[in-house]
Amino acid sequence: MNASQRQAVVVTGASSGIGAAAALLLAQEGFVAFAGVRNDADAVRADALHANVRALRLDVTDRATIDAAAAHVAQLGYRLRGVVANAGIAVAGPLEFLPVGEVRRQFEVNVFGALEVAQAFLPQLRASYGRLVFVGSISGRLAVPFIAPYSASKFALRALADALRVELAPAGIAVSLIEPGSVKTPIWQKGRDARAELEARLGPGARERYGAQIDAVYAQTVREERAGMPVEQVARAIAQALTARKPRARYVVGGNARAGSIVALLPPRLRDRVLRASLKLPATAPPPACGGVHEPGER
Repeated sequence: MNASQRQAVVVTGASSGIGAAAALLLAQEGFVAFAGVRNDADAVRADALHANVRALRLDVTDRATIDAAAAHVAQLGYRLRGVVANAGIAVAGPLEFLPVGEVRRQFEVNVFGALEVAQAFLPQLRASYGRLVFVGSISGRLAVPFIAPYSASKFALRALADALRVELAPAGIAVSLIEPGSVKTPIWQKGRDARAELEARLGPGARERYGAQIDAVYAQTVREERAGMPVEQVARAIAQALTARKPRARYVVGGNARAGSIVALLPPRLRDRVLRASLKLPATAPPPACGGVHEPGER
């Protein structure tokens, strides 16, 4: 079978976690799976996954590498079945003290990187009537305190996926969003490592004001990660989005993702109460006894 008869997929963020699992599963199903990685060590590991996996040097924050990767895939002549925009990071911390540059970095990877990957590969997807799959999160429906940058990026990614699905429908390109719940993935370990560095830079004020709440949220994150679903479960949803005759717009993956999607529909005050209870956060402080506070409806 020559290259033009074989179908290929591109998966970003494939050095570990969901991306590596998706590349492996798709390779096992007969696709040539281009695994997007950023360095030589990750490329060696990707190439060793399966005979059908090809390491693809690609940094989603560097448009030049994205364009070079797209040109490389096009030159090989495979029929591009789909692109999986999976690369992501998790930035966490109290918004009151979090440097805005950290929030920008979150969006550069999770949002702008995903969009630039889509833009670079869309000419090939148009030619092959391919598919575009974004890996979001249930946090894109339910903002979680102290990981707000991550949640915000997934809200934004959800909006991009929804808009692109309508914009690209006339071209025959299906767009799907994967919304997993808790997953056993290195992204949170990387986030915890970054948290230690970030807390050192935030200063004592942040720790004094939010320390107990941050500890509670991270403890819950650790519990959920340990009880989380295997990355292979998310990979199967990605494969379904790429191969189903009529792919869904959204794939909510995992029990706590389904629960989170229900909590997201609650009225704001009730939703806040549920979040505080589930994360073991303190209740709202009582209002001051007097002085300078507008009552509701006063303005």
